[in-house]
Amino acid sequence: MAGPDLDELVARAREGQPRAVARLISLVEDSSPRVADIARALTPYTGRARVAGLTGPPGVGKSTSTSALLTALRGEGLRVGVLAIDPSSPFSGGALLGDRIRMTEHATDPGVFIRSMATRGHLGGLSWATPQAVRVLDAAGFDVVLIETVGVGQSEVDVVKLADTTVVLLAPGMGDGIQAAKAGVLEIADVFVVNKADRDGADATVHDLKQMITLARRELRGPSWRQPIVRTVAAKGEGVDEVVSALRTHYEWLVAHGELDRRRAARAREEVAAIALRRLHAELADLRDGDRLGDLAARVAARELDPFTAADRLIAELKGS
Repeated sequence: MAGPDLDELVARAREGQPRAVARLISLVEDSSPRVADIARALTPYTGRARVAGLTGPPGVGKSTSTSALLTALRGEGLRVGVLAIDPSSPFSGGALLGDRIRMTEHATDPGVFIRSMATRGHLGGLSWATPQAVRVLDAAGFDVVLIETVGVGQSEVDVVKLADTTVVLLAPGMGDGIQAAKAGVLEIADVFVVNKADRDGADATVHDLKQMITLARRELRGPSWRQPIVRTVAAKGEGVDEVVSALRTHYEWLVAHGELDRRRAARAREEVAAIALRRLHAELADLRDGDRLGDLAARVAARELDPFTAADRLIAELKGS
């Protein structure tokens, strides 16, 4: 793609044209050689969107909740982008579940953009390309970006590295309070949502969460946010306005306490490190395909060289390249 073509694509995406937005996300998801150019072109137009992550165990109703949130946010006149992070197909690497199917009522709304993205084997529940996709939606003028993760349990904590606000969804009957308190995803929550709150056990789930929050606050120092617990029945739209209110209140708290800048700086740090590691890995792969790594490995196998010294020499060659 030539420079002028990319400039035109970026301009059309900033005008909110869905095809241009989709094309840019496809380029970053497919690891196009122009990803760096895309990031450079988009970065000056970012920083406006509020980014909220929705995570939690499978079966709690994340997609239904995301759809209900979409309806509520659109009711306030906000433009909303959704990244539904799906498990990868073992054959194509593409998104497998296709959460967009569950949000068909929003398909014709020009103020909504929904995209399923594959995790491509990433343990933390997010594709490496997700930060770039968030950047595309931010630059395209979406007011809110919702990231819905796959629901893989305790490893699903990467969303906190991307979101301004992290929403953890639970449902009655998903395990006892002690197990819930141990789950890593509960430690990252800014807002708790107990969905399917019309079921038996909802009161017990809320009680366990309140106890956990009280215990956690004893360890905190400085300005602390007390996570609200919102009951919803997303399938009926009940309690969703309260979730939107909690998201807004948390964002205002982030701004008032300087936490928004801190989180976004941490997000940038993670992104830069991930890009640097990815590039180093690519360079290492080039060396692996060449003769140098084979020579070093042969010397280690012959006990002429220890593996740490061999690794140091390989790194030294990377630094000198």
